[in-house]
Amino acid sequence: MRYSKQREEIRRVVSNTNTHPSADWIYKETKKVIPNISLGTIYRNLKQLEKSGAIKGIYNGSSVRYDGNLKKHNHLKCSVCDDLIDVTIPHDEINNRIVNKYNFKVDEIELTVIGKCNKHKLNNRRP
Repeated sequence: MRYSKQREEIRRVVSNTNTHPSADWIYKETKKVIPNISLGTIYRNLKQLEKSGAIKGIYNGSSVRYDGNLKKHNHLKCSVCDDLIDVTIPHDEINNRIVNKYNFKVDEIELTVIGKCNKHKLNNRRP
Protein backbone atom coordinates (compact mmCIF):
# COMPACT_ATOMS: atom_id res chain seq x y z
CA MET A 1 0.00 0.00 0.00
CA ARG A 2 1.46 3.32 -1.05
CA TYR A 3 1.78 6.18 1.40
CA SER A 4 -1.11 8.61 1.49
CA LYS A 5 -1.28 11.70 3.70
CA GLN A 6 -5.05 11.22 4.00
CA ARG A 7 -4.77 7.55 4.97
CA GLU A 8 -2.05 8.31 7.49
CA GLU A 9 -4.18 11.02 9.12
CA ILE A 10 -7.19 8.66 9.29
CA ARG A 11 -5.00 5.98 10.90
CA ARG A 12 -3.67 8.56 13.37
CA VAL A 13 -7.20 9.65 14.31
CA VAL A 14 -8.33 6.05 14.93
CA SER A 15 -5.16 5.11 16.81
CA ASN A 16 -5.25 8.16 19.09
CA THR A 17 -8.68 7.47 20.58
CA ASN A 18 -10.05 4.64 22.67
CA THR A 19 -13.67 5.47 21.85
CA HIS A 20 -13.98 2.97 18.96
CA PRO A 21 -15.27 5.65 16.59
CA SER A 22 -17.66 5.38 13.66
CA ALA A 23 -16.68 6.50 10.15
CA ASP A 24 -18.72 9.70 10.65
CA TRP A 25 -16.79 10.58 13.82
CA ILE A 26 -13.49 9.85 12.05
CA TYR A 27 -14.63 12.05 9.15
CA LYS A 28 -15.38 15.00 11.48
CA GLU A 29 -12.02 14.65 13.26
CA THR A 30 -10.00 14.21 10.07
CA LYS A 31 -11.73 17.21 8.48
CA LYS A 32 -10.17 19.41 11.19
CA VAL A 33 -6.74 18.64 9.69
CA ILE A 34 -7.71 18.00 6.04
CA PRO A 35 -10.74 20.27 5.43
CA ASN A 36 -11.40 19.11 1.87
CA ILE A 37 -11.47 15.36 2.61
CA SER A 38 -14.65 13.54 1.56
CA LEU A 39 -16.63 10.92 3.43
CA GLY A 40 -16.02 8.54 0.50
CA THR A 41 -12.26 8.95 1.00
CA ILE A 42 -12.72 8.12 4.68
CA TYR A 43 -14.62 4.91 3.89
CA ARG A 44 -12.15 3.79 1.19
CA ASN A 45 -9.16 4.38 3.44
CA LEU A 46 -10.76 2.74 6.47
CA LYS A 47 -11.34 -0.36 4.36
CA GLN A 48 -7.71 -0.34 3.16
CA LEU A 49 -6.36 0.24 6.68
CA GLU A 50 -8.48 -2.61 8.02
CA LYS A 51 -7.43 -4.94 5.20
CA SER A 52 -3.76 -4.16 5.84
CA GLY A 53 -4.16 -4.80 9.59
CA ALA A 54 -3.36 -1.21 10.60
CA ILE A 55 -6.74 -0.92 12.37
CA LYS A 56 -9.56 -3.31 13.26
CA GLY A 57 -13.22 -3.09 12.33
CA ILE A 58 -15.80 -4.08 14.94
CA TYR A 59 -18.97 -5.12 13.15
CA ASN A 60 -22.36 -4.88 14.84
CA GLY A 61 -25.16 -5.60 12.41
CA SER A 62 -25.15 -2.81 9.85
CA SER A 63 -22.72 -0.54 11.72
CA VAL A 64 -18.94 -0.62 12.01
CA ARG A 65 -16.75 0.92 14.68
CA TYR A 66 -12.98 1.13 14.36
CA ASP A 67 -10.25 0.20 16.81
CA GLY A 68 -6.64 1.31 16.68
CA ASN A 69 -5.66 -0.95 19.58
CA LEU A 70 -4.04 -3.91 17.82
CA LYS A 71 -3.14 -5.82 20.99
CA LYS A 72 -5.29 -8.87 21.71
CA HIS A 73 -8.27 -7.69 23.72
CA ASN A 74 -12.02 -7.99 24.06
CA HIS A 75 -14.82 -5.52 24.58
CA LEU A 76 -17.53 -4.61 27.02
CA LYS A 77 -20.47 -3.06 25.15
CA CYS A 78 -23.05 -0.88 26.89
CA SER A 79 -26.55 -1.82 25.77
CA VAL A 80 -27.77 1.70 26.57
CA CYS A 81 -25.19 4.06 25.01
CA ASP A 82 -23.27 1.61 22.74
CA ASP A 83 -19.92 2.56 24.31
CA LEU A 84 -17.20 -0.04 23.79
CA ILE A 85 -14.60 -0.55 26.51
CA ASP A 86 -11.36 -2.50 25.95
CA VAL A 87 -10.76 -5.37 28.40
CA THR A 88 -8.32 -8.24 28.51
CA ILE A 89 -9.90 -11.58 29.38
CA PRO A 90 -7.65 -14.67 29.56
CA HIS A 91 -8.66 -17.00 26.75
CA ASP A 92 -7.04 -20.20 28.04
CA GLU A 93 -10.06 -21.39 30.00
CA ILE A 94 -12.51 -20.51 27.20
CA ASN A 95 -10.29 -22.24 24.64
CA ASN A 96 -9.93 -25.39 26.77
CA ARG A 97 -13.69 -25.64 27.36
CA ILE A 98 -14.46 -25.32 23.66
CA VAL A 99 -11.80 -27.87 22.68
CA ASN A 100 -12.97 -30.35 25.34
CA LYS A 101 -16.72 -29.94 24.91
CA TYR A 102 -17.00 -29.46 21.14
CA ASN A 103 -13.72 -30.93 19.82
CA PHE A 104 -13.23 -27.64 17.99
CA LYS A 105 -9.83 -26.07 17.27
CA VAL A 106 -9.90 -22.41 18.24
CA ASP A 107 -7.83 -20.04 16.08
CA GLU A 108 -8.94 -16.78 17.60
CA ILE A 109 -11.44 -15.55 20.18
CA GLU A 110 -13.33 -12.29 19.76
CA LEU A 111 -15.48 -11.70 22.80
CA THR A 112 -17.96 -8.90 23.41
CA VAL A 113 -19.73 -8.82 26.76
CA ILE A 114 -22.96 -6.82 26.64
CA GLY A 115 -24.40 -5.05 29.67
CA LYS A 116 -24.63 -1.59 31.19
CA CYS A 117 -21.64 0.68 31.77
CA ASN A 118 -21.11 2.67 34.97
CA LYS A 119 -23.04 5.61 33.54
CA HIS A 120 -26.23 3.54 33.33
CA LYS A 121 -26.10 0.70 35.84
CA LEU A 122 -26.65 3.05 38.78
CA ASN A 123 -29.95 4.23 37.29
CA ASN A 124 -31.40 0.73 37.61
CA ARG A 125 -30.91 0.19 41.35
CA ARG A 126 -34.06 -0.79 43.15
CA PRO A 127 -34.90 0.86 46.48
